[in-house]
Amino acid sequence: MNEGVILIPARFESSRFPGKPLVPLNGRPLIQWVFENCQEIGFRTIVVTDHDLIEKAVLSFNGEVLRVNDAVVSGTERINLAFQRFLKEKKIQWVLNVQGDEPMLKGSDIKRLLEFHHKNQFDISTLVRKRTDLEGYHNANLVKAIYSPNSGKCHFFTRSPVPYYRNPTSTPEWFQHVGVYLYTTQALEKFCQSAISFYESKEMLEQLRAIELGLNMGAEIVTTELQGVDSPEDLKLVEKYLQGAGRGQKH
Repeated sequence: MNEGVILIPARFESSRFPGKPLVPLNGRPLIQWVFENCQEIGFRTIVVTDHDLIEKAVLSFNGEVLRVNDAVVSGTERINLAFQRFLKEKKIQWVLNVQGDEPMLKGSDIKRLLEFHHKNQFDISTLVRKRTDLEGYHNANLVKAIYSPNSGKCHFFTRSPVPYYRNPTSTPEWFQHVGVYLYTTQALEKFCQSAISFYESKEMLEQLRAIELGLNMGAEIVTTELQGVDSPEDLKLVEKYLQGAGRGQKH
């Protein structure tokens, strides 16, 4: 694989869960779980933050950290500033944006995404998970991908239940989008140089900006049971899963 870097945006302020990257999860801060899972695949992994306490925590477990203190609207904007200021001259060809609240995303999933990206010609590669449950299908907090399994291409993303089933007795088959993005460096720069797009402003989904810009986005299917941490309730679900899977200690 060609040269790249994994960047993990982590901010302290959060309307629903302040200090989220530092909350303890089975004895380790949440950000440490994410960092160590990413580091498993052997590529340079860096946390990008705007906060002293997060920087201190990352350094305490021997992680690498970059400071970007600017007020930005998204984690993607933060990692792009880190790339432009500190990494642009390093001959990096791809940047992987992994959210700092995905402790159940495994290194093996990230490796599959990298392999998928290098076998294809997409500007941006991401992950989707096939689901058939009605509860998630109607949950606006779970983003659905309009995705073609044969080509691996993503056509759109929405919070609405898609595809629509005219037969009300049908079991819906849908693809949940996992918010992990592997950008070519050119795609990352183009994305961040552009204004918020029409559909992005309606659904509040930044991946729609890439679609509206004409960037090609593909996805690899993963089967891992994933649970991001957006609230204290989510943290309890992750703790329960990790304990049941025997992952309460460092792996």
